[in-house]
Amino acid sequence: MAYQSINPYTNEVLKTYPNATDAELEQALAAGDKLYHQWRNDSVASRAPYLKKVADLLRAEKQELSTIMTQEMGKLLSEAEGEVDLCANIVDYYADNAAELLKPVPLKTAAGKAYYAKQATGVIFAVEPWNFPLYQIVRVFAPNFMVGNPMILKHASNTPGSADAFDRLVQKAGAPVGSFKNLFVNYAQVAQAIADSRVTGVALTGSERGGSSVAETAGKYLKKSSMELGGNDAFIILDDADFDLVKEVSPQARLYNAGQVCTSSKRFIVLADRYDEFLENLKAGFAAAKPGDPLKADTTLAPLSSKSAKEKLVGQVNKAVAAGAKVYYGNQPVDLPGQFFPPTILTDISKDNPIFNEEMFGPVAAVYKVETEEEAIALANDSSYGLGGSVFSKDPEHAAQVAEQIETGMSFVNSSWLSLPELPFGGVKNSGYGRELSDLGLTTFVNEHLVINATEK
Repeated sequence: MAYQSINPYTNEVLKTYPNATDAELEQALAAGDKLYHQWRNDSVASRAPYLKKVADLLRAEKQELSTIMTQEMGKLLSEAEGEVDLCANIVDYYADNAAELLKPVPLKTAAGKAYYAKQATGVIFAVEPWNFPLYQIVRVFAPNFMVGNPMILKHASNTPGSADAFDRLVQKAGAPVGSFKNLFVNYAQVAQAIADSRVTGVALTGSERGGSSVAETAGKYLKKSSMELGGNDAFIILDDADFDLVKEVSPQARLYNAGQVCTSSKRFIVLADRYDEFLENLKAGFAAAKPGDPLKADTTLAPLSSKSAKEKLVGQVNKAVAAGAKVYYGNQPVDLPGQFFPPTILTDISKDNPIFNEEMFGPVAAVYKVETEEEAIALANDSSYGLGGSVFSKDPEHAAQVAEQIETGMSFVNSSWLSLPELPFGGVKNSGYGRELSDLGLTTFVNEHLVINATEK
């Protein structure tokens, strides 16, 4: 596996990184395990100052970190800057709240005085993707740092610069040796690390195929795992929706990060009487997108992350059209050298179309027409995925009632997807299991240790 930064706008190879050796993996495991046993005797609060320093450095070095992300995976510079800000906020959240959230929980029982303690378990091995090169790292790192679980990272092979930059930043913050280590490991070394007794938990964000493979290995060695495996999120527009709001929100719900977001809206479900209006509005929003250099402020559509990502999306759209889908807008070449894919709208996707139950990771919207609210709910649930989704209605309470009927991990009323430190992130079905962020993310890899004194009532 070659770890290589390739600018998807210029197609230039920026840097190639050497693969990690088995000796380096062993060194990281040993350092992490040693620190875990040391941290077991330290208070949670003692770790907070290191995280606060990490947050300070993220903000101080935002421009450098943002530029690295933009150059090696193509996202707009403004989006990269927002990602760094979010990372700093997540780090601050856990530094400020973890001590309180990790306090022992008293239990009511007639058997005696009882509580359970929330304790660290050991080294966490994280496999993270390229689409949010820093955010994906921080979602696992920050809570587990406060819990007392050191982390070893295997990042995506096309964003090694971001992983390396974060590793150096954690070191610069003065965090203890072993608390975080990025390694450019191969797949065999991933399995080797998961099998090691010093690793007690495995976190992965990525594809179904990658998640299935890593979860299988984790299961073989009885390691707890957390999986976030993408989605095919529905954007449901009820008949009483505020169409001015829908018109404003829907284009970016699909085009943000060039559509390379697990929780971006991918299936737009509209009641028949507003279907044509919605299509025209979405077309206008898509047509306004301006492809170009993602480092420039006036660019609003970034290239896809790589040549292979573009080739996969081209293949999916061609497959959908061959099976009967219609191109309402887009699917024309972009006259630029980078890995651009044009904002595209597909309609008339039947259930037997092979794309019906696939995630398209790019700026392609699938729009469906339904006759009733019940049909909209059924269509939203007719998917092997269940990560997120949106419901639009002028009656927020009714929208929430509809949202609760969707088989998904996250629902957003009258808004597109969002991520905040205090809100749990995760899905159901083939979108994975477990949660990151909020107090749920803090306790994903803890030991809920029961302590009971049966002699004291």
